[in-house]
Order: sequence, then structure tokens, then C-alpha cells
Amino acid sequence: MPFTWPLDPQDLFTERHPQMTLGLPAAEVDAVRAAVTEMWPDRPGGWVHEWSALAARHAAAGRHREAAQAYGWAKFPSLADRPKRAALARQVEQYVLAAPGFAVEFERRTLTVPYRGGEATLPVHLMAAPSLAADAPVVLASGGVDSWKTDLHGMWEQLALALPVRLLLFDLPGTGETAHLPMTPDGGAEVIDGLVAFARTIGDGTVGHFGISMGGYYSARAGLSGAVDAAVVLGGPVERSFAPGRGFAFGMDGIVGNALGFDAPPSASELAEAFTAFDLRPLLDLDANGPMLVLNGTDDVHVPQYDTLVFAGRRATRIELIPDTGHCAVSRFDEAMALIVPWLRTALIG
Repeated sequence: MPFTWPLDPQDLFTERHPQMTLGLPAAEVDAVRAAVTEMWPDRPGGWVHEWSALAARHAAAGRHREAAQAYGWAKFPSLADRPKRAALARQVEQYVLAAPGFAVEFERRTLTVPYRGGEATLPVHLMAAPSLAADAPVVLASGGVDSWKTDLHGMWEQLALALPVRLLLFDLPGTGETAHLPMTPDGGAEVIDGLVAFARTIGDGTVGHFGISMGGYYSARAGLSGAVDAAVVLGGPVERSFAPGRGFAFGMDGIVGNALGFDAPPSASELAEAFTAFDLRPLLDLDANGPMLVLNGTDDVHVPQYDTLVFAGRRATRIELIPDTGHCAVSRFDEAMALIVPWLRTALIG
């Protein structure tokens, strides 16, 4: 069962304010910030209550995309209790209502993939520029442990309109609408292998993988193993992030603990033991990778620079550290996209 943990909501506003204002007016975000006094209770002053009240106002006015954004923050940072899970359900509902107004073609599907000797089902979103050819390449894309496929709509829409590819958007195991599956290195890779196999059947057979934050861990894994034709790793942990003694900032220990399937806040030793299996050193020691672009901000508090620089000197690999920005270069994201879009176009299309 998921768990809650001590968390100061103002710390989350401090860290995520630039991200919050990408999809909502700063005045609305600041009003919620002023109203929130506690994290978990679902009552006035509580995180879920105040964000949901903003979302409900947008929904009542027919502003479904803004409602989905606000419900996305209501369920942030983890589906640790019933109010958070209810906020996720409302987010998905509002997002689907907003879909007819998207600038892109959009389809929501439920896929079944092999998983641990059986099968697993997960909702995915397919997104493409209007009238994109059916035989276009496909790019798998996901966020990380706390920002999921529906939260990042603006980014995906920008990518879909800039590239002649079809995006296959999904939530990582342990998160979002795939939270019923625990996040493990092998289990997550198996789910992604199933998505890659499906993606090869709906386009020209060419498949890329774009992962952000923990999603970057899985895109790095897919790229290093040669499972995809091109991989973009944005702020992905790969080796030193999983070293014993690594600390967490802004409540990330509880977020990660929930994703890993713990039913109570894990101890440092429990997290260290769980992380051991995630270390990508065995794949880094091979020479099987396809084309890879690995990038991050120089000032990331979650992922050390080493996990980007470790790719230096690999064949078919480009690394970029964007100065004066943090995790996943979120405050200078236009610069990151200016690198990612042409690189993906060349890697997948030529």
C-alpha cells in the first residue's frame, strides 16, 4: 500500500514554481501557494483541496486543459492516498475532455504487454501532427517519478508539431496510471520492451525513446542495450545517482519509495539495497548502444553531473550540460528542445 510522509508543501512550491507556471497563470499558482498550509489532509489549506478547487473552477468554465493541469498538481507528488488518486482520475477526465481542442491528433488506448511471465495493461496516449503519414517513425516518451504523461502535455505537443514522428506516451511503472506495477529495473524494461514491440508495428518500424528524469533512466537503458534506434536521456540517473549514501531533496525519498512499492517510508539502507539493481554500469561497459543524446542542467540537485559526463567518449553519443539551470534544464527548457528536436530528426529520419 502507498504511504504518506512528512513533507513541507512550501518546499515543493519553491522547487516547482517554474514548472507550475508553464501551464497555469502565475497569479493562480501564487494564490494556491498562499492558501496551502499542509500537505496531506483533504480540507481547506490542504494541498489537494486548494489545487482541486482551482481545477474545479476551470472545469466549470469549460477550460478543461487548465483544469487538467491543476488536477495534475493536486495529485502531485505521489499517489500516496485516496484524495491523490481521486485527483488523478479527475485529471484524466478533464484531459480527455480537452483533447478535441488540441493542436495535434490524439488517441487514448489501453495496451497489454508481457510482464513477469504474464501480462500487464496500461493506458497510453498517441500524439502526432495533423495528417502525419501512417508510416512515420514512433518515439516512446515519458516523464519521471512525479511528472507523468498528462502533466507534460505542452512539451509533447511541441515535440509532435516539430517532428514528423508519432509519440507513444506512457507512465513509468510505479507512477501515474501505471502505479499498479512497482518500479523495478527489469520489470520496467520489460514493459518498455513491450511498448517498443507495439511501436514497431504502427509506423515504419523505426523507434526512438525520449525519457525525462527517471524516464531518462529507462531511455538510457534502452539506448545502451540497442533496444531502440535512438535514445534521448534528459536528466536521467544512470550510475552515481544510485550509489549508497545518496541523499534526496524536496521529498524525493518518499516519492521514490512509493514508486518502488514500499508500504512505509524506507530507511536509507532499504533504499540503497533497492537502488543497487538500477545501476547501469553493466550496460555502460558494453559497446552495444545506438545513437544517444544525453543532456541535463549543470545545477541538478537530484542527478549528479557525473551521470551525464559518464557518456563522454562513447561512439554515436552526444552529451550536453546546459549552464545555469537545474534538473532536466526545466528553467531553460527551450534551449534543451532546440538541441533535442534536430538531433532526433537526424537520428530517426536522416
